[in-house]
Amino acid sequence: MHFSIPETEVRSGENGSTYVIKKEYGNNVVPAFPPKKIFTLTPAEVEQRREQLEKYMQAVRQDPVLGASEIFNSFLRKAQQETQQIPTEEVHLDVHLSNGQKIKVNILTSDQTEDVLEAVASKLELPDELVGYFSLFLVQEGADGGCTFVRKLQEFELPYVSVTSLRNPDFHVVLRKSYWDTAYDNDVMDNRVGLNLLYAQTVSDIERGWILVNKDQHRQLKSLQEKGSKKEFIRLAQTLKYYGYIKFDPCITDFPEKGCHVIVSAGNNELNFHIKLPNDQMKEGSFKVTRMRCWRVTSSQVPMTNGTKNPCNSSKCEVKLELAFEYLMSKDRLQWVTITSPQAIMMSICLQSMVDELMVKKSGGSIKKMQRKRLNGSLHRSDSQQAVKSPPLLDSPDPNREQVVKLSTKLTSVSLRGISTSNSANDISSNDFHGNYAFEGIGDDDL
Repeated sequence: MHFSIPETEVRSGENGSTYVIKKEYGNNVVPAFPPKKIFTLTPAEVEQRREQLEKYMQAVRQDPVLGASEIFNSFLRKAQQETQQIPTEEVHLDVHLSNGQKIKVNILTSDQTEDVLEAVASKLELPDELVGYFSLFLVQEGADGGCTFVRKLQEFELPYVSVTSLRNPDFHVVLRKSYWDTAYDNDVMDNRVGLNLLYAQTVSDIERGWILVNKDQHRQLKSLQEKGSKKEFIRLAQTLKYYGYIKFDPCITDFPEKGCHVIVSAGNNELNFHIKLPNDQMKEGSFKVTRMRCWRVTSSQVPMTNGTKNPCNSSKCEVKLELAFEYLMSKDRLQWVTITSPQAIMMSICLQSMVDELMVKKSGGSIKKMQRKRLNGSLHRSDSQQAVKSPPLLDSPDPNREQVVKLSTKLTSVSLRGISTSNSANDISSNDFHGNYAFEGIGDDDL
């Protein structure tokens, strides 16, 4: 997550929260705090220090121990309110469902993501044991009716502050399932509210073209829909291509060559690429998360396209985000693949949640209800519940949807034991990198 660091934090020295974290966890665990300069900072130096502080906080947040620190998260929550100058008070917040329905919840401006999620669950009468199966996402509606998933709202984030600070009605919070394994659908469908939420999301994904449907499948789905057979509808949808995937906006990749236009989708423990090659040929390929050794998100400022090459300043620059992952292409050969997209952070979050789910499943665990972490007492909630409305019948499928060819059907099986060093020139010792434990645990049979 990115948000502006208060000017007082930029110009001051090491924050008191950092001292407390170091005292609690030790100097060797906590990253080095950006050093303070003695003299008054110029506007350019202030901006440079702001970037350093943001990178510092991202590094701390990525550490599983430090990221869970209440001291650090408390600092982040306070910084969000102070930056936007939003006092703590009771407010209404609209949370959207996949079918466009709005759930109005009464919350505090200081309530974090978990508080808002539980308020929505209470309003819908979603059982406590199913709350952890869903998450809140920041979404931007497009003029063409499409939507862009900006990011999954993080635990330390204040949803009301995040939405209102954007000052744009196209942005809103959406409730969507947060797991990838379709086996968990059974748990959700055993409950009436969970079934309705999953059904509404499935219909929405089909309507927007995220799930591919041919004419015969569409006819079967519409028949089930008319009968009100929601479970059977979902069961059939589970067999369709890209069920449960999140589709990202068109972007750029350097695979298989630089400058290729690509549409990336995340699901089924993979990133799926629909690539337009320079010769206009369309191809498809998938990168399994278990074969990614590591990945990272980097940001840089680039001049806005205006025909000049002037140095960046705050009014003439835009931030370029890149997701790069190191992939096991063949035996003993690792290759870096880069995606340039404003949704790079969201892609990274998807990868991390896939890995987390794989590791939980491997250890014999399962999705559990989110832990309650009340800080300022209970929420003031309305006693009235709100039902999930059924979506309209499916429209006919688009006959002009492009067909694509496979890049490859199967990559060569490899033995990870044969890899001692990376072929990449990049160094993975930095905190910017996300090491992949799912990669370390696979063997030949998994490939």
